[in-house]
Amino acid sequence: MMQADSASSYTEAFHVDRTPQVAFEAITNVRGWWSQGVQGVTDEVGAEFEYSFQDVHRSRIRVTELVPGRRVAWHVLDNYLNFVDDQSEWQDTKMIFDISATDAGTEVRFTHVGLVPEYDCYDVCSNAWGGYISGSLRNLIMTGQGQPNPKEDGSAPAHQAAATVARARLVPQTLGLADLADGRS
Repeated sequence: MMQADSASSYTEAFHVDRTPQVAFEAITNVRGWWSQGVQGVTDEVGAEFEYSFQDVHRSRIRVTELVPGRRVAWHVLDNYLNFVDDQSEWQDTKMIFDISATDAGTEVRFTHVGLVPEYDCYDVCSNAWGGYISGSLRNLIMTGQGQPNPKEDGSAPAHQAAATVARARLVPQTLGLADLADGRS
């Protein structure tokens, strides 16, 4: 696995007119913005949780830091992505949410340390993170309602569409989405 510093890693940031504590509470409510199917504890240091999206992505993640109103950090212990050959791309990466008070409210800055443009999954993963972070999480903070993936028996939220198209470009024969990836209906 390639070692990466946070400067070259995927980062997404947004501002909200809410307090840092409200943002912190939303971030730790992973089922409210990422996936309703998350299994495990997401709001205790040392706890582990599992995320999965269909047969596309599975992760086991440990909560490594919780500073109310300031920071949430996770460490990826195990990961599977069905659209890349190198399954180590997320292994031992870190996801950090830095929360800062601003004059207008709060800035939330998400960095997936180790998710870098050189990785096969970067386009798909950055598209998906963009939808989850600046879409679903931001909405959860602002309105109390995010757009997480439903449990396995539901359909995917709208922000999964861009990631699905990006996956199709990587492995159209596997996903059966070659026409969609080429822009044909």
